[in-house]
Amino acid sequence: MSGCADDLTAVDVELTPTLLGRVAGGNASNVTNLYGTIDHDNIFGLNLTVPEDARAIVKTWDARETLEKWVDSGEDDEMIVHVPFTENVRVRSVVVKLGRGETCPRRVRLYVNSPHGIDFSDQSKPTQDLSLLENAEQALEYPVRVSAFASVNSVTLFFSDSPGGEQSRVYYIGFKGESKRPLKEPGSKLDLAAANAADAPVDRLKETAPGNQSTIR
Repeated sequence: MSGCADDLTAVDVELTPTLLGRVAGGNASNVTNLYGTIDHDNIFGLNLTVPEDARAIVKTWDARETLEKWVDSGEDDEMIVHVPFTENVRVRSVVVKLGRGETCPRRVRLYVNSPHGIDFSDQSKPTQDLSLLENAEQALEYPVRVSAFASVNSVTLFFSDSPGGEQSRVYYIGFKGESKRPLKEPGSKLDLAAANAADAPVDRLKETAPGNQSTIR
């Protein structure tokens, strides 16, 4: 049975940056920024004024508050950004920095593990539907149901519901969670058979002996 924290969403509590950070972090000591596990070359967006800019808003953590790059929606206030990962990850929170005033989207629907993303005609139920704070000056962290985001290879974000109804703006998208590295392919040079695993410490010690070459790096 999932714990209460796993089923808590950002719309169940009064949203403040401090509270959001506490809930998203939970008790997991290895929660980290997942920027390094994102497949940046295959990020794409729909209904963006400049489609290629979808990659530009998935920034490093240190750049999350910068305003030099952003994406605007095109024909209306709806936009979709698809973010794939290079390995399976456990997502604990989504971090976004949004436009302010008339261009601040107030809703984001999250869809996990859709290899090709979704489009605007998709009527499937999102994995999670979040209400977003308006006019926040900094990037905010929104916790997700960990049980629904336990093994994720992509997240598709569907932003909508700006006050003006004509355009949405997003400056930053990021994720926090844990890496779940896949098993190595059989025959990989990095694999150690069970019978040889016990030899690994010995091989590492051999590195210090003159004239010997380690078989493990």
